[in-house]
Amino acid sequence: METGESRRIARVLIDSPLPQLDRLFDYAIPAALDAEAVPGVRVKAPLRTAGRVVDGYIVEVADEADGDRPLSELDAVVSAAEVLPQRLYTLARRTADRAAGSAIDILRLAIPKRQVRVEKQWLAGERQQAPVVSGESLLAAHAVLDAFPGLAERLAGGGRVALDAPARLEGARPAWTAVFAAAATATLAGGRSAVLAVPDYRDLDLLHAALLDTLPDDAVVRLDAQRTGPERCRAFLRTLEDAPAVVIGNRSAVYSPVADPGLIAIWDDGDPLFEEPLAPYVHARDAALVRQELADPVTGSKPALLLAGHTRTSDVERLVAIGWVEDVPAARRYAPKVVLSATNESETPGTRIPSAAFRAVRDALAEGPVLVQVSRPGYAPTLVCADCRTPARCAHCGGPLHAKGRGAVPVCTWCGRAANAWACAQCSSVRVRLASSGSERTADDLGRAFAGARVIVADGTHQVIAVDARPALVVATRGAEPIAEGGYRAVLLLDGDRMLQAPDLRIGESCLRWWSNAAALAATDAPVHLAGVDGAVARALATWTQAAYARAELQDRAPLRMPPTARVARVEGDAPAVDRALATLRADVPELTPDAVLGPVPIDRQGWPGARALVRFDYARGAAVAASLRASVVTEAVNARSARRGPAKSRAPRNILTTRLDIVEPEL
Repeated sequence: METGESRRIARVLIDSPLPQLDRLFDYAIPAALDAEAVPGVRVKAPLRTAGRVVDGYIVEVADEADGDRPLSELDAVVSAAEVLPQRLYTLARRTADRAAGSAIDILRLAIPKRQVRVEKQWLAGERQQAPVVSGESLLAAHAVLDAFPGLAERLAGGGRVALDAPARLEGARPAWTAVFAAAATATLAGGRSAVLAVPDYRDLDLLHAALLDTLPDDAVVRLDAQRTGPERCRAFLRTLEDAPAVVIGNRSAVYSPVADPGLIAIWDDGDPLFEEPLAPYVHARDAALVRQELADPVTGSKPALLLAGHTRTSDVERLVAIGWVEDVPAARRYAPKVVLSATNESETPGTRIPSAAFRAVRDALAEGPVLVQVSRPGYAPTLVCADCRTPARCAHCGGPLHAKGRGAVPVCTWCGRAANAWACAQCSSVRVRLASSGSERTADDLGRAFAGARVIVADGTHQVIAVDARPALVVATRGAEPIAEGGYRAVLLLDGDRMLQAPDLRIGESCLRWWSNAAALAATDAPVHLAGVDGAVARALATWTQAAYARAELQDRAPLRMPPTARVARVEGDAPAVDRALATLRADVPELTPDAVLGPVPIDRQGWPGARALVRFDYARGAAVAASLRASVVTEAVNARSARRGPAKSRAPRNILTTRLDIVEPEL
């Protein structure tokens, strides 16, 4: 190339976990790859260190006038499939910046592994035509949406809506599936795509079936981990096409790169399955909020946002309180018939099933199935010493012991060893007592109490999706409740007091969500008995005022600056690195309050000493805090890589400094 001659360059995002590589690198495009090197394709590019060749994506292609700048050339174009459109990169970049993370970590969640055969078939095949929504389906969709005055207009206008879904069944499916299917149908009829995210495969199956009642099969694209690799790749490639579609899936579905999305909807955002366990740990709700703010590069329009559930999380209620999200109530309020069942004076204190609830179960069994929700699976999840009531622990690892059945040898929950010769460490007794009842023991007890009744156990080990209308006692753990034909004739919620004792800032919200979702499976006018629980959570369930409970939670947390009234970041690593990061943060964001930083406190990091600190900050300071912490992570990573020498150093934790924004409450 002659001096000063212009050339084409590619700006590449490297697929690397190193935070210092989270930026675009310029590469010269060789003449042999000029036609293939276009934005969005997978490439292989050299790194100067050790002459390695790494994977990456072309984000931009530009003409550079200065051809004298030394640049490495692209090594190869892996595929002609443009799997990283600009709209997906923008979403990944914005989401990662908000969470002080790397864009490539977001893209690993959004883009499945390459399937060569599937890609070749897609590249050679014809593109999907826009699906046709029948007039009958559109009328039915609007009939469902009209139950919420103004909902259809807000969704069509790109509004942000919080919705309390009807807590009832419609046919063989929960009513919320009809609402989501109607919203997606109306969006697709308008020529735009819809992205619907639900917590688990049960909800996904229900929603998929509801959509197929109103839409053609080729209009629905399913993205979930249960699909095979080729199926996931094929579904992802379909979302890259211009034809609108309805995309359904779990938490990573919010990153689906559909063109011109018209609706982003999340069902039951309080479910912990929406919490991403991989860096940068972005909750699906937060990713959806970021995406709703991004206008389509072609049409300039923004998608509508729908956050729905049987309960209202404090996160969504905060958005409603500040006017960012609008609450759209139903024209006609529906609430299950909830009864707070407490033991009376004639009953033994601590009785697990009060007499009123027992009679309700007995009467309902004559008509059909009865749901009994319990807190834990198994037979006896917790054992204690029969004499002094000290919790029974494993002699090898200290883990809690549990029993797989009546009279069975205790087994450690952690290491799986059988405690054949167990003895209490306090009183040397060799006798254990069942301190709690799991789903199997509850089924055993109820089977004896209601002789001749059919008993069905539904939990992680015994998965049951649906039950028929014949009389049966269905004992299920929270979240594993099957759907009964025609609804349950009664619902009994047990172990509520034990659930509320969990050391979790959001345990009240979680219990209200578990109980409300179970109550929504009851038949019309069927009683829902909450046993042995009173207080604010029980009153919210009985009066079906979950949003009011969320508002009260916000008011209680505001003086303590606990989430979601404030954002919280965790800074962890070597003590000097943590101190430097906090000092830099104070300098970069002087508006932080004096009590914003909690700690640092000493911690153990894989056998090495370390420190941890928490930083509380307002949402308005989020961008500045994230940028400062991210810069500290990159600086420490670069310095540590330069200073790392010898085998002794290599045994230390790889990351000198890590940070996580919007941490999960149990970590507080």
